[in-house]
Amino acid sequence: MSTISWPLALTLTASAALPRIAEAKAPGLLVVVSVDQLSADLFAEYRQHFTGGLARLANGVVFPSGYQSHAATETCPGHSTILTGDRPARTGIIANDWVDQRSVRGGAEVYCAEDERVPGTTSKAYVVSDLHLKVPTLGDLMKAADGAVRVASVAGKDRAAVMMGGHHVDELWWWKGGAFTSLAGKATPPAVLSANEALRDELGTAQPGFDLPAVCRQRDRTVMAGAAGPVGSGRFARPAQDAEAFRASPELDVATVQLATALRRDLKLGQRGVTDLLIVGLSATDYVGHTYGTEGAEMCIQLLALDAAVGQLLWSLDAAGVDYAVVLTADHGGHDLPERSRLNGAPSASRVDRDLSIKEVGRKVAGKLQLAEPVLLGRGPGGDVWVNAKLGKGQRVDVLREAKAIYSSHRQVAAVFSRDEVLATPTPSGPPETWTLAERARASFDPDRSGDLVVALKPRVTAIEVPSKGSVATHGSFWDYDRRVPILFWRKGIVPFEQPLSVETVDIMPSLAALIGLSPGDVDGRCLDLVAGEGSSCP
Repeated sequence: MSTISWPLALTLTASAALPRIAEAKAPGLLVVVSVDQLSADLFAEYRQHFTGGLARLANGVVFPSGYQSHAATETCPGHSTILTGDRPARTGIIANDWVDQRSVRGGAEVYCAEDERVPGTTSKAYVVSDLHLKVPTLGDLMKAADGAVRVASVAGKDRAAVMMGGHHVDELWWWKGGAFTSLAGKATPPAVLSANEALRDELGTAQPGFDLPAVCRQRDRTVMAGAAGPVGSGRFARPAQDAEAFRASPELDVATVQLATALRRDLKLGQRGVTDLLIVGLSATDYVGHTYGTEGAEMCIQLLALDAAVGQLLWSLDAAGVDYAVVLTADHGGHDLPERSRLNGAPSASRVDRDLSIKEVGRKVAGKLQLAEPVLLGRGPGGDVWVNAKLGKGQRVDVLREAKAIYSSHRQVAAVFSRDEVLATPTPSGPPETWTLAERARASFDPDRSGDLVVALKPRVTAIEVPSKGSVATHGSFWDYDRRVPILFWRKGIVPFEQPLSVETVDIMPSLAALIGLSPGDVDGRCLDLVAGEGSSCP
């Protein structure tokens, strides 16, 4: 495990009057916040306008070019990197969903945070589980080292709570359909009962819409997005009982922070003589990005509200007198809807062609080879593609060859890699922005789960053919607007500094482990010095 050394210029900004983290005792509480779809671009765009929690964190130790370095820039893989220290190739979380042709469901899709062995389940109607996460998390290691440690994980999505929480979580809660829920048979503590009662009241009342801050006014215009109709200028107005509208608004993050705060209080996290772990997954930014895009008034309102919500979380810890260290990052970035991107000067932005769907490519291949469909499996149009295992060996070779040729010749495809080509690519190292597309694919390729082909769409090709309500923009590409995320560390008394060079989200876990004197084991990540100059917190 290597250590990053800071440039001399950074050491000259440190104030000798301030205590250094490395000289202080381990904090009573580690707080890890993930903001779903908070790209480095969005953070930079709004940084000057933050006045709450994000403003405080932006005056700590700032890595503005953190990388979810792999190609599978989706929610589940991204969250699996943050507290394991491993890339998806090792966590096993290669996507939100994948095809397992050996599963008990006979080749159907598998959801990343489910147990498909439960009879009667599907990848849409599933039982939440940590089954597919192949490695331990920081919380798992902390609890193994000291059985008194408590870990609480609360998020707006089950996959965020599970992938950061790991295999041994004391309290695991996520938002679903208007209330916070947990694993079957889990007793509901008073904090959750109160939170759900408050949610019932809030959902039962119509939301007239948020005020429009002055900084958001220039973004307040409607964009037509095909079948989805006009997008923008709604300001999150919603009728009573509309849970989908609730989750795609700042209301979801506020509710998540309130529950996390209450659970911390009731569990006395950070106040018991050991270092505890509080994990908070704030999911609204992602839902807002998918529903409204990243450059409209809704995202502007959301990010300012996020700043306030994070501030409330930190203020509650201050008020309780907890000695805590906090890190905030994201599972992936995102891209605006192409209709607005073109208006904003990106003429190459487009929606994916229908003939790149797995169904259409498979139809062409089957027709040419005179085979019965389906010959290809998966979601597509980019990412992993599986050849139907029911085909004969020779047929599979032919299907793979023809499918790769079709993808490679398409004007919206940047590259196509076969399984053999990806596995022949060495595990990448060095600055993640310099990695080849094959190296990015390798970082999220698990031979047990990944496809027979990996397809990379060209930049600014949105993998949504026909936009619809709640789905006008997305992420998941090989490109840096989806890979780059901020990484922010803060603790009372920390010497503020900013490291412009790239780091990875897998570096977070070993850095936090070093802060509390815990060995992270053999992981992909490396420890980041959280002090400028002498007195490194890294071993």
